[in-house]
Amino acid sequence: MQGQFLIIGSAFVIAMIIVIVLLHFIKKAEMRYYRNKVKNLEIQRNMVASTPVLLELSKVEPIIKNDKMEEKYNKWQQTFENIKGKRLAVIDDMLIDLDIYVEKRDYKSCGYRIAKAEIEIYKVREAAEHLLEEIKDITLSEEKYRSIVIKLKSKYRMLNKEFHDHQELYDFMQESVELQLENIEKCFLDFEKVMEANEYNEVVHICKALDMMIDHMEIVINELPDVLLMANQVIPNRMREVENLNKEMIDEGFVLDYLNIDYNISESKKNIEKILDKVKVLNLEGSMFDLKTMLEYFDSLFIDFEKERLSRKVYEEQSIGFEKRLEKTNQLVSEVYQQLDDIKNMYDLRDEDIDIIHDVNKILVVINDDYRKMLAKQQSKSSPYSMLNEEIESLSNRLTSMEEDFDVALKSLGNMYDDEVRAREQLIEIQDFLKICKHEIRNYKLPVISDHYFVQLKEANEAINEVIKELNKKPIVIKTLNTRVDTARDLVLKLYNTTMDMLKNAFLAERAIVYSNRYRSKFNDVDRALNDAEKAFNVGNYKEALDISIKASSVIDENIYRKLMSVYDK
Repeated sequence: MQGQFLIIGSAFVIAMIIVIVLLHFIKKAEMRYYRNKVKNLEIQRNMVASTPVLLELSKVEPIIKNDKMEEKYNKWQQTFENIKGKRLAVIDDMLIDLDIYVEKRDYKSCGYRIAKAEIEIYKVREAAEHLLEEIKDITLSEEKYRSIVIKLKSKYRMLNKEFHDHQELYDFMQESVELQLENIEKCFLDFEKVMEANEYNEVVHICKALDMMIDHMEIVINELPDVLLMANQVIPNRMREVENLNKEMIDEGFVLDYLNIDYNISESKKNIEKILDKVKVLNLEGSMFDLKTMLEYFDSLFIDFEKERLSRKVYEEQSIGFEKRLEKTNQLVSEVYQQLDDIKNMYDLRDEDIDIIHDVNKILVVINDDYRKMLAKQQSKSSPYSMLNEEIESLSNRLTSMEEDFDVALKSLGNMYDDEVRAREQLIEIQDFLKICKHEIRNYKLPVISDHYFVQLKEANEAINEVIKELNKKPIVIKTLNTRVDTARDLVLKLYNTTMDMLKNAFLAERAIVYSNRYRSKFNDVDRALNDAEKAFNVGNYKEALDISIKASSVIDENIYRKLMSVYDK
C-alpha cells in the first residue's frame, strides 16, 4: 500500500511540474507575441516618418513662380509638420503605453490599444502618402505632361500631313479643317506658356482639350473624304441609276409602286442635306453609318428590280404552261361531266365517285374564276409580277391537287384494251425520246445547264410518270390516259427540241470562240467580244454566247456561221 501511495504521489508531483513549466512557456510566448506586435507597430511608425516628403518639397521650391504655387507649397509644409510634430507624437505616446502594458502583462488592455494604434498609424500613413502624391503631381508634372504632349504632337503632325497631302479630297470643307488644325496649334502654344509659368492646374485641362480635339480631328481626317464622296457623288449617282431604271421598267409594264421609290429617294435627299449641314460644323457622328445604310438600300433596289424581271419571266413561262393545262383540264372535265349520265348508265359507279366529279367541277370553276381575276390584275397593272408569280404558282398547285382528285374519280370510268396497248406503245416511244435527250446531254460536257432545262426535264418525267400511273390504274380511264400521253409527248418533244438547240448552240459557240481566239491579239473588239461570249458560255447562255462569238468572228470571216453549220451537220 505504501508503494502505491508513493507512486501516485510521484506522478502527481511530476504532473504539477509539467503544468507549471507549460504555463511558464505559454506566458513567455504570449509576452513575445505582444512584444513583436509592438515592435511591428514601431517599424510601421518609422516608415511613415521616413516618407520622402521633405525631399519632394525641396524640388518644389525652385519652380514656385506664382501665388497659387506658393500657397500650395506652404499648405503642404503645414500638413507635413502636423503629421510629424503632432500625429506621430500621439503614436509615440501610444507605443510607450503599450510597452508598459506588455511589461505589466495586461494583455486584455494590450489588444484594444494595439488595434487603436494600428488604425492611427494607417490614417497617418494614408495622409503622408496622399501628401507625397500631391507633391509628386507637381514635381513630375513637366516630365509627364511633356511626354503626353510629344505623343499628341506626333499624332497631330501625321493628321496634318494626311490632310495637306490629300487636301483636294476635302472639297468645300478645306477651310474649316485648316481652322480646326490652327486651333490645335494654338493649344500647343498655350501649353508651352502654361508650362513656362508652372501653372500645372491649367496644364491638365489643356492636355485633355488637346487629346479630345486631336481624336476628333482623326475621325474628321479619316472619314470626311469618304463622307463627302458618298454624299455628293456615290449616293446621288446611285439615286439617278435607280430613278432611270425605275422609269425604264415602268415603261416596260412593271408595277413597282410597292417599293415606294420616289418617297424613299426624297427622304434620302433630305437626310443627305442634314448630314452635309452637320459636316459643315465637322460633326461626323453617325454620318458614315447613315450613308452606308442609304447606299445598302439603293443597292438592294437593284436586287428587287432583278427579282421583278425574273418573276416576270417565270410568270410568263408558267402562265403559258398553266393556261394549256387549265384548258386541257377544262375540256377533260367538261367532256366527262357532259357524259356523266351516259357513264352512269354504262358503268356501275358509286355515289362517292359521282360526288367527287361534282366537287372537282366546283373547284375547277373557282380556279377558272381566280385565273381570270389574276389576268385582270395583270392587264390593269395593279399588281407586281412577284405577286402574280405567287398567285399563278398557287393556282398551279390547286389545279394539280384538283387533277389528283379528278384522277381518283376517273379510276372507275372504264377500260378499253386497244387504247391501252396504243398508249403503252406511245409511252415506249416517249421514253426512248427522253433517253436520247439524257444520252446527248451526258455525252456533251456542258459547263452549266439552265434551271429552265431541268424544269422541262422534271415536267417531262412527271408527265411520263403520270402516264405510267394511268396505265397502272385499274380500271383505266381512256380519256385521261390519252390526255396524259399527249401532255407527255408534247413535253418530251419540247425537251428534245430544247436539248438539240442547246447542244447545237453550245457546239457552234465553242467552235466559234476557238476559231476566233487566234485573232484576239490583233483585234481588241474581237478580244472583248470573246470575253463576253466566254462569260455567257460559262453561265449557260449558249445562244447569247453563239450570237456574240459569231458577230466577233464575222469581222474576220463573213461566212463563219455557214462553215460552222457545215461542220455541225457532218
